[in-house]
Amino acid sequence: MDLESYLWMVIIGFIIAFVLAFSVGANDVANSFGTAVGSGVVTLKQACILASIFETLGSMLLGAKVGETIRKGIIDVNLYNNSVPVLMAGEVSAMVGSAVWQLIASFLKLPISGTHCIVGATIGFSMVAIGTKGVQWMQLVKMVKCLLNL
Repeated sequence: MDLESYLWMVIIGFIIAFVLAFSVGANDVANSFGTAVGSGVVTLKQACILASIFETLGSMLLGAKVGETIRKGIIDVNLYNNSVPVLMAGEVSAMVGSAVWQLIASFLKLPISGTHCIVGATIGFSMVAIGTKGVQWMQLVKMVKCLLNL
């Protein structure tokens, strides 16, 4: 398989990743600092500076582990060994869906979870591509249990 013919998808994915990062930041900053700015504890400018620092630190210090879980812990990537372009297209479409929904939610002032967006989009594309066998359901149950503190 000639992966050079899919370079365009990597470039599009790279651009969409920046849009996704913007949408995550827009949504997370509002969720994290909305009450502090609203109550006058910090100014909007201070909140943006603090958010920039801590969002960057968080992504650098914890992002690799989260990314690895998103990449390998939700779907079985081994099932895509013979169809790498499908996996690439699916992940790009998951990023597009997540970015669009987070931007819409931010404009509508809805506090949503960016993690839930990308996890749901990844599960969705895998179920469309190869069915329910592509989702690692027990890993997903573990994640949900952690979210619910069970």
